[in-house]
This record gives sequence, C-alpha cells and structure tokens, in this order.
Amino acid sequence: MSRLAAFGRFWWDFVIGDDWLVAVLVAVAIGATGRRPARSVALPAAGDTLGLAVAGP
Repeated sequence: MSRLAAFGRFWWDFVIGDDWLVAVLVAVAIGATGRRPARSVALPAAGDTLGLAVAGP
C-alpha cells in the first residue's frame, strides 16, 4: 500500500470510522457557515477584552 493511500485510509478511519453521523453533521455545519455572507468585524485588543491594564516601564 502506498503512503498516500495509507494516509487517506488513516484519515477516513479517524473521521468517519468512529461515528459517521457526527462527521456528516460537522461537514454540514462547516458548509453552512461558509455560505454565510462575510462581514467585517473589528475585534478589540487583547488587553481590552480581558480587562487588563498594561503597565509601562
């Protein structure tokens, strides 16, 4: 078996092998998220988000 086939078989068994229904639901959720229109969102700085004060020297 080639390395590429072994690699593909590993991922197939890892993702689909455990529970195919969960794999399908995750794929549908990712697909539905990708179809949403893109919006520009301004994210606050990490210090603002965590409520931390940055002390200078």
